[in-house]
Amino acid sequence: MTGDKVERRHSLIPDFSDWFDREFPGLPGWRPGAAAHSIPVEVTGGDGGYVLRAELPGMEPEDITITVDDDTITIRAEHAESEEDKEHSEFRYGSFRRTLRLPAAIPADDVDASYQDGILTVRLPMPQEKARTARSIPVRRGERGATS
Repeated sequence: MTGDKVERRHSLIPDFSDWFDREFPGLPGWRPGAAAHSIPVEVTGGDGGYVLRAELPGMEPEDITITVDDDTITIRAEHAESEEDKEHSEFRYGSFRRTLRLPAAIPADDVDASYQDGILTVRLPMPQEKARTARSIPVRRGERGATS
């Protein structure tokens, strides 16, 4: 890595938005009217699980929905615009959504979520690795003239 280039680390948890939430080529900032805004996230691992943190400023916990389905987690949120007149606003309003694929199925009962200071923190238990069983398969000599 050189001093002027930042190396991007690739996550073990692929992000569906890498495929679906891209801007339309040639039109920066263009999004279909019904499209949900993407939610910025960071994922760390260790201590027996994963911690997913998502930036969701200005939300209330009841505005956020988290769904764990087998090996995917989806975070949805809705942020309604206030009725007051504004001279200028750069806030994002509307629907927000992010779906991430997990390395294995996570038991939904063990997922814990909290929201504080604009950050959603989701704790996901590390799936227990299944014991890998390997065995040698003997090869026997086939009978001459026999076809299967």
